[in-house]
Amino acid sequence: MSTSERTPVDVIKGVNGLEKVVLREVHGSSVEVYLYGAHVTSWKNEHGEELLFISSKETFKPPKPIRGGIPICFPQFSNLGPLELHGFARNRFWTFDDDPPPLPPDVTNKVFLDLILRPTQEDLKLWPHSFEYHLRVTLGPGSDLMLTSRVRNTGTDGKPFTFTFAYHTYFAVSDISEVRVEGLETLDYLDNCQKRERFTEQGDSLTFESEIDRIYLSTPTKIAVMDHEKKRTFLIRKDGLPDAVVWNPWDKKAKAMVDFGDDEYKHMLCVEAAAVENPITLKPGEEWRGRQQLSAVSTLLDS
Repeated sequence: MSTSERTPVDVIKGVNGLEKVVLREVHGSSVEVYLYGAHVTSWKNEHGEELLFISSKETFKPPKPIRGGIPICFPQFSNLGPLELHGFARNRFWTFDDDPPPLPPDVTNKVFLDLILRPTQEDLKLWPHSFEYHLRVTLGPGSDLMLTSRVRNTGTDGKPFTFTFAYHTYFAVSDISEVRVEGLETLDYLDNCQKRERFTEQGDSLTFESEIDRIYLSTPTKIAVMDHEKKRTFLIRKDGLPDAVVWNPWDKKAKAMVDFGDDEYKHMLCVEAAAVENPITLKPGEEWRGRQQLSAVSTLLDS
């Protein structure tokens, strides 16, 4: 764990005594990361406004994953494989990385947290592959939040392994009916509401009137989530993650989830940087890197 001189990093007890790390940037923004799941549960801008959604029904009780924030889906996204939904990284306890990668040259006024996940014997029974997963959480000026993942195949059996991945980011929005997403026009997507059938996006931008669960393919490196009512735009910049998942459960699914308030679907939207359609394959000694940078900017939309 490392930090620049003026930006403190605190390790404190969170809900139910679970350890969490609080990163504070000098201008007032902050991020909270639970060691359980390496899960970002709070991201606040310089005005102290919460930018991520956490369900009011969330109990923070392992082994259940946390509902909201930024869950890490690894080594499996969704149910596309033999593992539990979205894999096991989001409900394992991560540890501090004692041998993090070197800091980039532009570290001024940035604060870092480096975590690592290695498989337990139980994990190896579920998914028989040796790996090291290094995660760096960076909070920078302007409240920018960057998650950088590095996954290495540490196996000694000479065998490659394959995985799918997503940063399952839950954005807090004022009203889902006032939100639009730009950057996905004309792209193909797999519709999970229609047995993962493939379609092409026809709209100029994406707006929301019902349940949505789509995997957009070969997406641009920048996607915008515009919240008209809050006059705020979330910018998602991504690297090594060609796909983007868009999800909102809407009313019926929300009522069916025990860890989700009946009306909370109105105040969240998941837009996820992902690698789903073409799984990532690593030979022994090879490493994959995937990065997501989130920014929240004030906008005067349609003015």
